[in-house]
Amino acid sequence: MKHNNVIPNGHFKKKWGNYVKTTFNQPAMKTRRRIARQNKAVKIFPRPTDGPLRPVVHGQTLKYNMKVRAGKGFTLEELKAAGIPKKLAPTIGISVDHHRKNRSLEGFQSNVQRLKTYKAKLVIFPRCAHKFKAGDSAPEELANATQVQGDHMPIIHKMPTMELVKLTSDMKSVNAYGKIRLEGTNKRHAGARAKRASEAENEEKK
Repeated sequence: MKHNNVIPNGHFKKKWGNYVKTTFNQPAMKTRRRIARQNKAVKIFPRPTDGPLRPVVHGQTLKYNMKVRAGKGFTLEELKAAGIPKKLAPTIGISVDHHRKNRSLEGFQSNVQRLKTYKAKLVIFPRCAHKFKAGDSAPEELANATQVQGDHMPIIHKMPTMELVKLTSDMKSVNAYGKIRLEGTNKRHAGARAKRASEAENEEKK
């Protein structure tokens, strides 16, 4: 070939198959996951398949704080209020988090009630089959006990109920925006007005 051309250096034997991801194994992976769940349930029997009990907590930040979700573990105060020792809790399927703080009375009471409900339904098997100790369940309860599949105490998201009312003429006549602005102004100037009033009162006394 004449002229000062570029030497051909095309690399057409790259291992492109290593960079291609297919999804032809979805049915097989579904079967594999199901068998893994069954093996795990047999291995941890008679414990619930979904793991230890977790508290109900609110999400972080202003965007998510109205939503409830499962937390890492119960606080030491919640365990104490429910009458469960902190060292016993992990052994009977209760998750403990000593870092978490109780910020509201409502959340504290709901988690304490959650612990008490769990404790009332709890069936404790003895370590040795023929040696029953204090705190173990009766043989009749053990015979009727079944392994809980899935979440044993699911967190229910309650939607707030709204009551519909008819607008009256009095409601329509109220200027809500103006009232909010006025109250904001009063709050902003409350300190200066109080100071001015006290100074005027001291001048009168003189």
